[in-house]
Amino acid sequence: MKQASLFDGANDNNTPLANRVRPDTLADFVGQQQLLGPGKLLRKLIDEDQLSSMIFWGPPGVGKTTLARIIARQTSSQFINFSAVTSSIKDIRKIMEEAELNREIGQRTIVFVDEIHRFNKAQQDAFLPFVEKGSIILIGATTENPSFEINAALLSRCKVFVLKSLTVADLEQLLERVIAQPTSFPGLSVSVAPEALQMLAEFANGDARVALNTLEMAVLNADQSHQQVRLDSAALDQLINTKSLRYDKHGEEHYNIISALHKSMRNSDVDAAIYWLTRMLAGGEDPLYIARRLVRFASEDIGLADTHALTLAVTVFQACQQIGMPECEVHLTEAVIYLATAPKSNAVYLANAQAKKEIKRTGNLPVPLQIRNAPTKLMADLGYGDHYQYAHDNADKLTTMTTMPPELAGHHYYEPTEQGNEVRFKKRLAYIQQWHQQHDQPTT
Repeated sequence: MKQASLFDGANDNNTPLANRVRPDTLADFVGQQQLLGPGKLLRKLIDEDQLSSMIFWGPPGVGKTTLARIIARQTSSQFINFSAVTSSIKDIRKIMEEAELNREIGQRTIVFVDEIHRFNKAQQDAFLPFVEKGSIILIGATTENPSFEINAALLSRCKVFVLKSLTVADLEQLLERVIAQPTSFPGLSVSVAPEALQMLAEFANGDARVALNTLEMAVLNADQSHQQVRLDSAALDQLINTKSLRYDKHGEEHYNIISALHKSMRNSDVDAAIYWLTRMLAGGEDPLYIARRLVRFASEDIGLADTHALTLAVTVFQACQQIGMPECEVHLTEAVIYLATAPKSNAVYLANAQAKKEIKRTGNLPVPLQIRNAPTKLMADLGYGDHYQYAHDNADKLTTMTTMPPELAGHHYYEPTEQGNEVRFKKRLAYIQQWHQQHDQPTT
């Protein structure tokens, strides 16, 4: 089976600019100096032709495929490009068998799999024995966290390299290099004003493909009289109005941003909380998902320090259910502001965690007889409800009756802080404790 080459159509003027100007050497590659700078591990592996299987993990447009192309050119290996979308297990095994034959005659095979996270478990497993035997060098590229998307057995046999979003300076350097190449826009003399170049770089949001596609669109739609194109900020205004947002409702960025929202509120950073909330909504997140997390936050991180926090969060959740987007975004913003500025206490969360830990340790301790109901004569005869004390019969609404299993007498789970309303609960618990010290009879 013939696999598509990474180099097919590289010089075809009908292909997108981003494909036509891919660099062929590390000297022309822009960005990722944390991996490719002098003395860095990946640079040494490529220069010394000492490759092992690896995963390139990073956002779109940062050079994962381009780097694989460069490795193919600079190492003495047969190179095969696999599609994670169209290749079957049968296709994989056929190529792996050919690679094994190549290995026996001393020929190394590099298999590049773009979007390797799209391979299912069975497809990934099909690579494993050949990676393990060294029949192939596997290079996978993914925008998703490999820890979640790649089988543990395969991941353990690969070195993961994290590629970062390109900086504005990286993108300006890339754009300047492309504009200077006569082959980028054959027959045209293209120049870009410095402020327009910066606009393009900032708009791309770290993605080289976006930068190059936007440049190409601007050139194609510009006045090309006398085979000359001059791009300034005015010429880009219609193309550049809103940055593209990188947000995957089912991927790692989803969890990264909800974590950022939660921790910003916990840190009482109201402006950061508003920003992360707005990023999620602009990325198309379900408002009910955010509202559910706010309800959880109200108890986990505020609790009794502000008893209104949970009420507000639940009310906002109901508002989101009733009116939806885009109207409910203002309600979510109100809730986030309130929760971020409210006094913080995790005492309720810790009390719950401590009780669960105790139950796991002690198991099913019996309910003390005095607080059991006795709906039948038999249960009454067995002592159910004996010595029960009704708190409302006493002026202080307190009794000396124990309600904790004897094995856990004296254990405390809720430790209130001095934040907000929780001061009131702390004082009340101190009063209750003092009352028991004065009224309880010592046990023998």
